[in-house]
Amino acid sequence: MKRIFTLILLFTTSLIVAQELKSPNQNIKVTFNQSKDVVSFSVTSNNKGVIQKGEIDLMFNNTSLLKGRKMKVSKQNHFDNKVLPVVPFKEAIIDDVYNQVILSFGRTKVEFRAYDDGIAYRYITNEKNEVEVNEKFDITFFKETEMWASLLKGYSSSFEIPYKKINVDSISVGINTYMPLLLQNKEENKILMTESDIEDYPHMFFTKGKNHQLRSTFPNYPLDVERIGDRQSKVIKTADYVALTKGKRSFPWRIMIITEDDADLVASNLAFTLASKNVLEDTEWIKPGRVSWEWWNASNLYGVDFKAGFNTESYKYYIDFAAEYGLEYIILDEGWSFSTKDLSKPNTELDLFELIRYGNEKKVGIILWATWKTLDEQLFVLDNFQKWGVKGVKVDFMDRADQLMVDFYDKIARLCAERELLVDFHGAYKPVGLHRKYPNVVSYEGVHGLENDKWSNTVTPEHDVTIPFIRMVCGPMDYTPGAMRNYHQEEFVPNWTRPGSQGTRAHQVALFVIYESGIQMLADSPSNYKKEHETTSFLAQIPVTWEDTKVISAKVGEYLIMARKNGDQWFIGGLTNNEEREMTIDLSFLGEGNYEVNIFQDGINAAHFAEDYQILSKDVKSNSQLTIKMVKGGGYAAIINKK
Repeated sequence: MKRIFTLILLFTTSLIVAQELKSPNQNIKVTFNQSKDVVSFSVTSNNKGVIQKGEIDLMFNNTSLLKGRKMKVSKQNHFDNKVLPVVPFKEAIIDDVYNQVILSFGRTKVEFRAYDDGIAYRYITNEKNEVEVNEKFDITFFKETEMWASLLKGYSSSFEIPYKKINVDSISVGINTYMPLLLQNKEENKILMTESDIEDYPHMFFTKGKNHQLRSTFPNYPLDVERIGDRQSKVIKTADYVALTKGKRSFPWRIMIITEDDADLVASNLAFTLASKNVLEDTEWIKPGRVSWEWWNASNLYGVDFKAGFNTESYKYYIDFAAEYGLEYIILDEGWSFSTKDLSKPNTELDLFELIRYGNEKKVGIILWATWKTLDEQLFVLDNFQKWGVKGVKVDFMDRADQLMVDFYDKIARLCAERELLVDFHGAYKPVGLHRKYPNVVSYEGVHGLENDKWSNTVTPEHDVTIPFIRMVCGPMDYTPGAMRNYHQEEFVPNWTRPGSQGTRAHQVALFVIYESGIQMLADSPSNYKKEHETTSFLAQIPVTWEDTKVISAKVGEYLIMARKNGDQWFIGGLTNNEEREMTIDLSFLGEGNYEVNIFQDGINAAHFAEDYQILSKDVKSNSQLTIKMVKGGGYAAIINKK
């Protein structure tokens, strides 16, 4: 007779083996099953079905490590840890609290963890030699489950596809979606699918399965890669396996964040805490900050006595602007080098070494852009960058997520850390925890950001208030906010050389509080910022790291209000989609004492003229309330100081 096991918690005296796993608050339950060589699990939240069936398997050299082996389930253990990020994007101290069971299949183990906000699992193997790996994760949801998907053919992408909300069964045959992937069932449960701690292994994608099912799919291991031009590559031959790796290792975490409250998505730290721990002994040199950047604004400077462009005078102007407003860096994007195919020599039209000297004098660091292909072929230039006094590198156009490209990310993070260089990955897949292992990795693109306003109308207020619930859950995102030309959605027109944004001016300022990035770029022209001194002086006070974060009110694609703490200051950010909103929040998080709040909000005419704003000041206490008014496409930002 099949033995029936009863779940108990670690602190009880009995050690009865469990066939289920519960979260510390007991709300999430994972039930395991093995039948007819199929290993699966199901998930409920508050007794409501979330995942009907998740079938899992791992194959080495075409042989399953789970099938034909009896599943043994360990006792449930409880863990209560603290994680201290080197670069805190949400909190300076993260509670890492979970219950854990181990499923054993001979030499192979599957570690499952249940948190109050979700579950995660990974394989731990103990085989000799190098192995060819394939993996299966077929996940069946309940009927009428919808998802916010990023749909593409194949696996090559800049990973900036806008989210499309469709039914799980509506995905077309042969189409993939990458993670993070957000789903919602008819019970109003949200399920955020992502992964973490990916090393020497490809990213997982999903494609259409059976009814209400998504089936895992991976970019296979590249056997032959054609490098094209200065930045592109094409995989022209692959193996019939997804990874070639060590047989003794742990594999990536598969993460499912589960909640009925949208705010919990934004607040989740699972993708970070499940990553490998920091490996750097010395991290004092890692300095996150704000960046003045020339590419988005097409180097359009005006009111100056020199010709703007890729020259020394223009970049000194960017440095002067950064110094005036206390920004830590400027970036020299495409054009600074002699050629995009040669990073060893600067463009002769500018004096890079004078700019580095001048920047040091003004306490403004220099970050240089590079294509991944050229950098990979000229790794010696990282020594040059260190000798020159460069502070970081922006690496662009990777556009793949196979094992070899994952290895490239790890290599660049490591080599840059050894030379005390910051890293910003562009043309990049989602964060998968590398920024915990190497905290000099301070941001990633992998987001449909403000740059798209130069050629499309897809960066809408609704989009802006969707990505914090999906993409940003994985980690920092280099969205590059800060447009000073602002339009309502119905009047917006893309412009390559004089770009603007959809939504109000206050909407743009609020992005600096809500969006997380270790180097937050100010995308617009310094000339525009100087002309708009009130706006610029306000947003220049907003830092990029946070000791505490509170998600006050949130609904995917509709609105988001957050409070963040840095030092003795609190900051509030609010965003809305194309609906006008008025919301009241209490300030009980402030603690005792008297405070002054400075508010940047939509102006009285902002519903018609998106650039209209008001700056107000008032005295408040912890028992005070703030009324947040936002017009369509609007926003709200506040800085709170103790008196």
